[in-house]
Amino acid sequence: MIKSIRNILAAAVATVGLAGVAHAQSAATRAAETRQVRNVVLVHGAFADGSGWRGVHDALTARGYRVTIVQNPLTSLADDVAATRRALDRQDGPAILVGHSWGGTVITEAGVHPKVAGLVYVSALSPDVGETTAQQYQGFTTRPEFVIDTHGDGFGFLRPANFKAAFAADASDADAAFLRDSQVPIAMSAFGTRLQHAAWRSKPSWAVIATDDRAFDQRMLQSMARRIGADITEVAASHAVFMTQPRVVADVIEEAAKGAAK
Repeated sequence: MIKSIRNILAAAVATVGLAGVAHAQSAATRAAETRQVRNVVLVHGAFADGSGWRGVHDALTARGYRVTIVQNPLTSLADDVAATRRALDRQDGPAILVGHSWGGTVITEAGVHPKVAGLVYVSALSPDVGETTAQQYQGFTTRPEFVIDTHGDGFGFLRPANFKAAFAADASDADAAFLRDSQVPIAMSAFGTRLQHAAWRSKPSWAVIATDDRAFDQRMLQSMARRIGADITEVAASHAVFMTQPRVVADVIEEAAKGAAK
C-alpha cells in the first residue's frame, strides 16, 4: 500500500515536472519569436535597380516581414551608403541588411549602423577595412562574356549583346531583356574607394552563392564568404540570383532574422 502511494506520488511529481519543462520550452519559443528581427532592408548592385527584388519582397512580406528596398544612385560608394543609411534610419527596430553584388560592398560599409542585426550577402562583395572593391578580384578570373563598357564620363554599362549570358543566364529572354534595357550604370571610380568600416567583423553574416554566376569567379565568392565567417547556402543560379531564386534568398534572409535574435 505504502509502495503504491509512493508510486502515485512519484508519477504526479514527474507529470508536474514535464508540464513545467513544456511550459518553459513554450515560453522560450515565444520569447525567441518576440526577439526575431522583423525588418529587412534590400540593397541592389551595379547595373540594376531595386525592382529585381520584387520576388524576395513578396515572399518576405507574405511571411510578415517589413521590407524596404534601397534605390542606390550608383554614383559613388558614399552616395550608396548614404541611401542605405537613410533606409535604416526609418526602421522601427533591428533589421537584416541584404546586399547583392556591389551591394555587398555597400552593406559592408553601411552595416555598422546600430539597427543592423545581421548581414546577408547574395553573390556579393565583402571587402575589409582599407580595401577596395577592385582588390577583391585580384588572383581570380572573370568569364569573358562579362564585359563592362565605360563611357567618357566614367560610368560603366554591361555590354548589351552579352547581358543575358553574363548577368541573367537563367532568366527568361523577356526578363533578361528588361534588365538589360533598364540597367543602371555605375561610376567606375566607386570600385576604387577604400572602405572605412567592415560590418561583418562585428555582425553575424550569411551568404547565398550562385554556382552559375558569370560575374564572379566561384573561388572568389567562396573565399570572401569564408573570410567573413558567413553561413553559406549554394544555389544553381546566375548572377541575377536575387531575381531568379527569390524563395531561396528569402529563406536565407529568414534564417538570418531568426539567427540574429539568438
